[in-house]
Amino acid sequence: MHEDLERQLFGLPQRYRDSVRAIQPGLPLFLYNYTTHQLHGVFEAASFGGTNIDPTAWEDKKVKGESRFPAQVRIKIRKFCRALDEDEFRPFLFHYDGPKFRLMLSVPETLALLDLFEERNFPYQYFSHINNWCRKSPPLPSPYQGRSRLMAG
Repeated sequence: MHEDLERQLFGLPQRYRDSVRAIQPGLPLFLYNYTTHQLHGVFEAASFGGTNIDPTAWEDKKVKGESRFPAQVRIKIRKFCRALDEDEFRPFLFHYDGPKFRLMLSVPETLALLDLFEERNFPYQYFSHINNWCRKSPPLPSPYQGRSRLMAG
């Protein structure tokens, strides 16, 4: 997650290329950590999704100069709150593929997650300087057009 925030870039494996390419600037994004099973937010797409925006990000040790996560999008941090545990946010997600939830969120799911982060707005102390910057940023676009993406990094 540190590399995601340092580079202001989210990435996914190649198989998610089409989903990431559909991302447009301004779309709300959330970062799911598969190791801790926590959801981080709130982020916003700062670019259109693409392929190998930064090929040096998450470099593949076997293939120099290639990213393990080439489906990428630049991000802005809107508010960095305490991460939500899976049992906190899972009731708000309505679309599942077996035991996993889908990357694309509906507008109601997105709004529910934004509300949940707002209710549990306990800023992460390490990022207190980021929270100050976020408060100065303009609000996310409304109404939330299109679909949000649940991005893993």
